Amino acid sequence: MLESFIHRETSGSILLFGATVVALIWANSPWSASYFALWKIPLKIGLRPLFSMDLHHWIDDGLMVLFFLVVGLEIKREIVKGELSSFRQAALPIFAALGGMILPALLYSALNRSGIGAHGWGIPMATDIGFALGVLALLGKRIPSSLRVFMLALAIVDDVGAILVIAFFYTPQISVSALAVAAGLLGLLLAAVIRRAPISVFVVGGFFFWAAVLSSGVHATIAGVILGLIAPIKPKMRPEELASNAEPLLRNFKTQILAQDKSSAEATLTQLDQLLRDTDSIGERLERGVHPWVSFVILPLFALASAGVALSIEQLKLAISSPIALGIFVGLTVGKALGITAFSFLAVKSKIAGMVDGSTWAGIVGVGILSGLGFTVALFISGLSFEDETSIAAAKVAVLAASLAAGSLGYIYFRFTHKDDSEPRGANQ
Repeated sequence: MLESFIHRETSGSILLFGATVVALIWANSPWSASYFALWKIPLKIGLRPLFSMDLHHWIDDGLMVLFFLVVGLEIKREIVKGELSSFRQAALPIFAALGGMILPALLYSALNRSGIGAHGWGIPMATDIGFALGVLALLGKRIPSSLRVFMLALAIVDDVGAILVIAFFYTPQISVSALAVAAGLLGLLLAAVIRRAPISVFVVGGFFFWAAVLSSGVHATIAGVILGLIAPIKPKMRPEELASNAEPLLRNFKTQILAQDKSSAEATLTQLDQLLRDTDSIGERLERGVHPWVSFVILPLFALASAGVALSIEQLKLAISSPIALGIFVGLTVGKALGITAFSFLAVKSKIAGMVDGSTWAGIVGVGILSGLGFTVALFISGLSFEDETSIAAAKVAVLAASLAAGSLGYIYFRFTHKDDSEPRGANQ
């Protein structure tokens, strides 16, 4: 499961990068007007105003809910049976992630103490796990698997922080009645989970829960996270129980085939199919079904819609002189590396956490550098932080520049500090 997750994230990062390049070229081409006009096309589903948004908002408030659903599923899996399942395992990535969130926010706030930019402190807190794992994949066997797992666990804790920031600090106003409806639907979904209702009930109920959250004023992506966290990841039946339960059914099926009793044989196959489904949890089925769409369609589409910014000389001058851009760039490139390294060092030296097996402090520093790859969530929070196009553009330029710098520096750093044992002697000399 973990290997397939990492492979999907790294493969999806290629498409994400490609979509980003296309967005930048398109937004700065002679056809730039069509790029910006495209995302403002209104789309209306049904007669209710709730389902009338422009294309960009459908991506942010609709499709990106599925991205955050996968995030919620990842968080729950890691807490229940992964790297965050025990305090000893979770302590180091938790402390590292805290440092990687707190210091960037402080550095940004120091450069934007007042004015429009003060609201953007959450932007440099995020890490894009897809791009970060993609860079690690390029480095091959230089990177021990334990360091990849540490990077993944750190990014998941980072995601929790970003989600809390969005929920508590980037929600403009609340509709109490819609929130009450959402709470009622959540209660029904929890009851359905307890009663082990089929996945179709969870999907339909989840859709209406998303609609209620969207109406409430709370950012709709929070609905995706909550759905991921409540989705059961433990199956009704353990795989080792399958054989004993399936054996009598298989004997019956053989007898029915020999007797040419087709109707009974089909009924037995249905029972066998249900047994197989019972060994697969709703959470696992959701992640297996949704994650490829998120990695290969939704995130590239989000990048195509969000990464396009006009890079005229005037715009670049504004971005370079903008404290918003400077705060984001410094927060991601400097704050992330220092925060993750310093908090990890303090956690290990105080014996709150243990060092990652098979890794070194050089590896932890490298992870800190790569964590400056903010991209997806950083772009997402940029759109929530500001209303004027100039500030949003400056933020996007800074996120793109910082992500490019962090990815490049992280790759170069690991090339020099981590030797690939599979390479022949002298290959790097």
